[in-house]
Amino acid sequence: MNTYTTEQLHKALSHFFGYEEFRHSQLAIIQSVLRGEDTLAIMPTGGGKSICYQLPAMLLPGIAIVVSPLIALMKDQVDALIANGIHAAYLNSSQSQDEQQRVIRRAQDGELKLLYIAPERIPANSRLFFDFLRRLNPSVFAIDEAHCISSWGHDFRPEYLKLAVLKNEFPAVPVIALTASADAITQKDIAERLELRNHRLYISSFNRPNIHYYILPKKNAMGHIIEYIKRHKNECGIIYALSRASTQEIATRLQDHGINAACYHAGLDATERSRVQEAFQKDEYLVIVATIAFGMGIDKSNVRYVIHHDVSKNIEGYYQETGRAGRDGLRSDALLFYSAGDIMKLRRFAQVEDNPQQSAISLRKLQLMQDYCENEGCRRQYLMQYFGEQFPAYCGSCDYCLSSLEEKDATIDAQKLLSAIVRTGERYGATYIVDFIRGSASEKINPEHKELKTYGIGKSLKKEEWLWMVQQMLSNGYLLRTDDQYATMRLTEKGWKILRGESQLKLVLKKAVKEQPVQLEPDYDIHLFEQLKTLRHDMANIEGVPAYAIVADSALVELATYLPRSFEEMKQISGFGDYKVSRYGAKFLDVINRYATANKTESRMHFKKPKSVRKEKTDRPATGSTMDISLTMFTDGMSISDIAARRNLALSTIESHLAAFVAAGELDIRKAVAPDKLKTILDTIKTSGQYTASKPIKDLLSDDYTYGEIRMVLEYYKRLNR
Repeated sequence: MNTYTTEQLHKALSHFFGYEEFRHSQLAIIQSVLRGEDTLAIMPTGGGKSICYQLPAMLLPGIAIVVSPLIALMKDQVDALIANGIHAAYLNSSQSQDEQQRVIRRAQDGELKLLYIAPERIPANSRLFFDFLRRLNPSVFAIDEAHCISSWGHDFRPEYLKLAVLKNEFPAVPVIALTASADAITQKDIAERLELRNHRLYISSFNRPNIHYYILPKKNAMGHIIEYIKRHKNECGIIYALSRASTQEIATRLQDHGINAACYHAGLDATERSRVQEAFQKDEYLVIVATIAFGMGIDKSNVRYVIHHDVSKNIEGYYQETGRAGRDGLRSDALLFYSAGDIMKLRRFAQVEDNPQQSAISLRKLQLMQDYCENEGCRRQYLMQYFGEQFPAYCGSCDYCLSSLEEKDATIDAQKLLSAIVRTGERYGATYIVDFIRGSASEKINPEHKELKTYGIGKSLKKEEWLWMVQQMLSNGYLLRTDDQYATMRLTEKGWKILRGESQLKLVLKKAVKEQPVQLEPDYDIHLFEQLKTLRHDMANIEGVPAYAIVADSALVELATYLPRSFEEMKQISGFGDYKVSRYGAKFLDVINRYATANKTESRMHFKKPKSVRKEKTDRPATGSTMDISLTMFTDGMSISDIAARRNLALSTIESHLAAFVAAGELDIRKAVAPDKLKTILDTIKTSGQYTASKPIKDLLSDDYTYGEIRMVLEYYKRLNR
């Protein structure tokens, strides 16, 4: 057992990697590994999983063996380690025999601290291979992307199954398994299949506060994608599509519009895949259109957006793919173009031959993905709750929370829809019912159904409007949908009451707010940032590594914000460890000093909190500048309606901004909601037992109460009862 104090571990983190603070559960995980314990770590993509085994590798005698599934991922990790002055290498099929032998000799001579290998290189029973490992004196075995070992996971790889041999052959060497997304059944499967012994489980928060989530209707998707990319022309992004043909078609259309894009899929030969990926890593391509085969191969920190042209098969895959954006912690976007038609296609692919249990799980996961896309609520809250983590109903950074809400009496239209479902026998899915009610001439409509009175009674509404109504009625419990591949809809008791005219139906209309542009940081000097970026690009070309392997965009933003003028000041910049300061610091300082002299600007490091000062955790939401502006105007004495008018935003949007600060305890609820209204809303919350959603409360109050007021009081109530 190796024991290190917390102070010693912080010093090691700063020295080797240039960070002063551990993130998520990094510190506890590292301490577990150093104690020699088997460990399963579930951490968000971009959350710093690699530090959890890289730092122990530097502190323990011997060499860390890292099992990684993709060649490109190994290369990225090794490049980043070498840039930090850490001796690391990899063994894989991309190397010649001579190259592999040189790596083996370096490992045997004790020159390496980390060795990355593919799971295919580990035989199930080879004395020669295990004798080789024993000569290396392994300090820890790290299994990256550990969900690949589970047949319940979203990316099962059979070659992972034999990794249990490591624990059998080296029972005293700790194993750390790491993944970004694993539900409870997958976690159990990982531990059992790797034969972890009395392992520690660490599950970090899945929240990625810097990612903004948007679900958009799949109508003219390519037009919207092209428009979006042109607004972000100097930024890197990934577009995911389900089929190889789609990736090629989308990439071609982007190229036709002058966008520097390429496609990537498993059908390309290995040389071409490697070329495309390396070009993307070096920013020679700014946009990659890819199938999920591209997923785990990306450790690129400056991806500013991820776009899903097609719906993902499950939440785990979607979460991991969106997590490729913003790994440097800067503001990034995740856009998904949704259509019910994509879900229908995926249902057919979800069937696993001769495995009804696996098929049922795949269909259930797909259904939850559909529910996420159709959910009328905070996207971030849905994602967090899917992974078993509680989160407020407002995040301020998804399409729902950035929208203004209005109510509509939809009773008559709902009765038409419910009648159509009943008259067709409650045996069909949403797309069929909507086509039927709109009078589609398609041959898919049963000829007998075309004789029914409800056939064609919904022509006054567009297909998208009917589908939106179906989504709302499912979300609010008026309909239920079966979990099988046909996803047929049936009425609940609440739905029957609407159909019989015993109650009315009010649905919430969401008026979309235009997608906000990605911004790195509000206060950095853009001209200096561009000069530093050019210098970094030149350094990377000389060394043959991706630019972000030198330093991340977030480090350049800090340099351009605080203008350090000495090596000691540069050590206060996140990402600049001792080695990087000594290797790259002089060139960066030269650019900064020349710029500062020309512009008569002094160092601003006195504005930066020293890295050695611990940041106290608060419950303050990750707010963007637009929310802070609303708060400032309100505290300056402006009314909510005046702020909305001045900022040309909906009243409900300003109320939503203020609700986030009420939740954080930064705004007194009594200043935002009149005392009599506050009391009435609080009483209604207590008597109704509704503590999360605003609509059930609104239904019990008069029209004098707005959704925004209710949302603020809900946040206040939840804060009181924590």
